[in-house]
Amino acid sequence: MELLRAFAIDLLGTAAILVGLMAFIGLVLQKKPFDETLTGTLKTIVGFLIFSIGSGAAVLSLDSFQALFGEGFGLDGVLPLAEAVTALAQDRFGTVVSLVMLFGFLFNLLFARITPFKYIFLTGQHNLYFAALLTVILKALDASNFTIVAVGGVILGLAACLFPAIAQPYMRKITGDDEIALGHYVSVGYAISGWVGSKVGKPEDTTENLKLPKWLSMFKDYVVGVSITIIIFFYVATFAAGPQFVETISEGTNWLVYPLIQGLTFAAALYVIITGVRMLLGEIVNAFVGISEKLIPNAKPALDCPVVFPFAPTATVIGFLSAYAGGLLCMFLFGILEMSVIIPVAVPYFFIGATAGVFGNATGGWKGAMAGSFVVGILIAIGPAIIYPIMANIGLVGTAFPETDFTIVGLLVYYIGKFILGLL
Repeated sequence: MELLRAFAIDLLGTAAILVGLMAFIGLVLQKKPFDETLTGTLKTIVGFLIFSIGSGAAVLSLDSFQALFGEGFGLDGVLPLAEAVTALAQDRFGTVVSLVMLFGFLFNLLFARITPFKYIFLTGQHNLYFAALLTVILKALDASNFTIVAVGGVILGLAACLFPAIAQPYMRKITGDDEIALGHYVSVGYAISGWVGSKVGKPEDTTENLKLPKWLSMFKDYVVGVSITIIIFFYVATFAAGPQFVETISEGTNWLVYPLIQGLTFAAALYVIITGVRMLLGEIVNAFVGISEKLIPNAKPALDCPVVFPFAPTATVIGFLSAYAGGLLCMFLFGILEMSVIIPVAVPYFFIGATAGVFGNATGGWKGAMAGSFVVGILIAIGPAIIYPIMANIGLVGTAFPETDFTIVGLLVYYIGKFILGLL
């Protein structure tokens, strides 16, 4: 009984081992050689452990920022980063999040097989983030772990099929064919950007006829973009809180050095998280792609948002700048209204804004790129502000999901769940 307990609870109850077991089963079913199976399994486990190490560091840095921002402004300062929220969720509900992700992928295959929506969502980290969102929302409803895995898996599988379909009409305009889909859970936002673009401009007036400064391209680098943005906001919070308060939480570090170290630490933590996620999901996707190809004829791969960048590189920069302007506008408005202040972090605003710019450009040229991404920049500030109180109620503070699709599904699940509970 002791051995059984150790296997069932201590071993399989460890999220890294459980995810490694998923990869192992997928590789065995594909009849991979022993060395490939062992390598894929071990790299999956190690990737998850790297992710967990980064999560712990990110949590500590977020706590410091929350303390500084709260003292300085008397408001909640919220950093909209899916990686950071997932880190908090992983820290508390790691095994449940992993199981939701696994069953979500399996249901994605099932729904793609039996419905007209033949999309296989291959942006693994976004499925992981979505699994974290669903776990958090269902935990807020006091659902059992079994219910979370079952309901969350079905919802994630449906979302993986349906959301790429929403963006696909505009993807055809961007790529000129129907071979690939977009696997990034801001599909509603991108579709809105494409629609807005069609109302304000013409596709003939493309952004690719414009010239922009080369220095703006530095924000494409994840580490640089996060570091610059987070350090700036750490210093803003530090000056607002004052030297005396900073010295009480800095454990002897000079009050002007402390925000620099904390900002760089947060950037490093996110880089560690991304490194672990890429290693983990690189193996998971390899384990399941072969199976999906055999099971689902005419399947379309739904790929990460940078897949559209080469089609309109200038639109990516315009989209980033316009989306960021929308985020800054919301930040000041939320502060005036004494709401949770959604701080526009460069990285999500770059990737989401850049993609929205490409979509807007496809239908409305440079005017569409500017207007569409500006609207999306506002949406990815309003969404986190609405859903953040739900997350804060179960102790996940300081960060929120910026993705439009996450916000829509999260709010629907939460309020439908509240309604059902009210009937029981």
